[in-house]
Amino acid sequence: MKLKFTLSALMLAMGFHAAAQENDVVDDAQVSEDDVEQILILGVRSERYSRGATGLTMELNETPQSISIITSEQLQNYAAFNLNDALKMAPGLNVEEWETNRTNYTSRGFEIRNTQIDGIGMPNSWGIVTGAQDAYGYEEIEVIRGANGLLTGVGNSAGTINYVRKRPTNDTQGEINIAGGSFDFKRIEADYSTLLTDDGKWAGRVMVAAEDKGSYLDGLENDRVFVYGVVDGQITDNSILTMGVSYQDANTDGNMWGALVYNYTDGTQAEWDVSATTAQEWTMWDTINTTAFVEYAYTFDNNWEVKATYNVRNFEDKSKLFYVYGTIDKDTGLGLYGYPGRYGSDFDSDLIDITAMGEFTLFGNTHEAVFGISSSRSTDIGTSYPVAEESYAIYGLTPAFPYALDAIDEPVWSEKSKYSDIDVTLNRYYGSTRLNLSDNLLMVVGFNAIKYTREGTASGVEIDNDESEISPYIGATWSITDNVNGYVSYSNIYQPQEEYNYDGYFIDPTKGVNTEIGVKASWLDKKLVTTFALYAAEQDGLAEYAGVNLDTGNYYYTGTNVQSEGFEVEVVGNVTDALTVHFAYARVDVEDDDGADTNLWAPRNVVNLIADYKINEDLSMGMSAKWRSETENTTSNVKQGAYLLANAFVNWQISDALSAQVNVNNITDEKYITSLSTVGYYGAPRNAKVSLSYTF
Repeated sequence: MKLKFTLSALMLAMGFHAAAQENDVVDDAQVSEDDVEQILILGVRSERYSRGATGLTMELNETPQSISIITSEQLQNYAAFNLNDALKMAPGLNVEEWETNRTNYTSRGFEIRNTQIDGIGMPNSWGIVTGAQDAYGYEEIEVIRGANGLLTGVGNSAGTINYVRKRPTNDTQGEINIAGGSFDFKRIEADYSTLLTDDGKWAGRVMVAAEDKGSYLDGLENDRVFVYGVVDGQITDNSILTMGVSYQDANTDGNMWGALVYNYTDGTQAEWDVSATTAQEWTMWDTINTTAFVEYAYTFDNNWEVKATYNVRNFEDKSKLFYVYGTIDKDTGLGLYGYPGRYGSDFDSDLIDITAMGEFTLFGNTHEAVFGISSSRSTDIGTSYPVAEESYAIYGLTPAFPYALDAIDEPVWSEKSKYSDIDVTLNRYYGSTRLNLSDNLLMVVGFNAIKYTREGTASGVEIDNDESEISPYIGATWSITDNVNGYVSYSNIYQPQEEYNYDGYFIDPTKGVNTEIGVKASWLDKKLVTTFALYAAEQDGLAEYAGVNLDTGNYYYTGTNVQSEGFEVEVVGNVTDALTVHFAYARVDVEDDDGADTNLWAPRNVVNLIADYKINEDLSMGMSAKWRSETENTTSNVKQGAYLLANAFVNWQISDALSAQVNVNNITDEKYITSLSTVGYYGAPRNAKVSLSYTF
């Protein structure tokens, strides 16, 4: 028991994730010198977590920002096999599935364009997620809402998503899961972690998942394989080395490009069967996503830590697509026009990040500081296969909609050509400190200085951007009582944008400020935590769709000034030993300079509820629900009424090693459009999965 407590103390000193801070720490007098020597061998490599949310060792209730965590238990309970399904449970976050193969994540009325992995910011063009990304390699997901200049150096007022990788455990363990369900869903996954040396200094872990499924959408099929391996080891008593690599190969047939058309020529909104699609049987979109990382950390005897991390990613995709547009005659079903496209892309990025972190004493109090530098570079090459002249007819009027999957032949494609080649470099210098001004007041002060360059060609236009920006951050948390903390924070907004103006050049970065004030309170012996946050943001030059350049056929955008404000309420924890709840309500208003509502595709009110109940030692159940208020796309003249989606699970622990689970999604069989950010398609009707899990 003494060893367990002392390990917790060492984790606290090294700045590990708040989850590692939940254990008690014994008095120093109770720890013998022998215990300390033993910890230096086994403690440095012991189950480490990302610092993620803040880079500092503050617990969540001390952090002057809104942070929510999707836990490994929630991922398992609700069969969240991909990141879209996982993030649908996140408070204040909306998963905008506007195409079958492309998704945006939004918060507080804007797209989230910042992604972290283990607390390290990744290059994230557009914020768009292409294809379904497997969730099996992640221990948990942190969602940081609001501007996040302190953590990433760039960002808008939406937020940041931090994915926390699974790491090797301190003992040998493993699991095998199989699942099957509606729409010919099949999945198998395996996870195995083991010590590689007798002294416990080195350990490895490997995860494999394979999935194949049909769809409620006509003609849509998906399969993917995901593999992730990671090894970490203690090189010296004070240093660890971690290396990992992941690979995902995903294939889609019968996917949509764009989405359904809901406009009749008489001005009314069309409604189709849930299975309706604009795709053809020759359409496809395949992706390969490869990542690797190396991490070296050294802890000095004074508990200062230096960590160097190198991440590399390659993303390749190839697609054959069919886009339709127009308005439909209600009587004949005619009025749509087709536009085929064949594309490929190759995205490479690498990032190195070096940080130093530790404690220092000033004016009789102990404080904490983090300093770091990072440099990332990415190259994005886009290619296309123009339609051959003999296939120009496919640009014409389509058959009456809904048409058959084989109604339109695949065009003849011309030779491949490169239409885009963009290099982006982001150099960042940052620092932050947690100042313990008194027993009741702590302050976080930080800065980011960045140098951003973007050069290359896009659709024949020469690109040469060069930007520099310094973003300050300040936040404070005041312990009003032992169980209630108040906080306030201020951050600059700076976000380079990927949209083009009329002439084909990237529009200028959006800039602004974000402020937040809130209260975090603990209840029921700190088993239940409530948060209330009030925020406001001003963003200047935010990209807004402006039309189509008739000379080039490309969309173009203009910068607009936008103000947003709102509040959020969150309740998370154990109501009783058997009942765990996660409730959240988010309200947002977004206006332009004239005071008119804008970004109406973003719901103004969102309610999340997750409630899990343990009936007995062998049986548990739960429900996850999300209600969204009405939304509207004024450009496409499409509306979506308010709706509620509810999912449920029942888990039976058959034996110590074997369990069975049933998941039912969309219990009420709600019919809804997946997104109005650019107009989507209909979401899945009621469906179910059954899974078996064996642990060893």
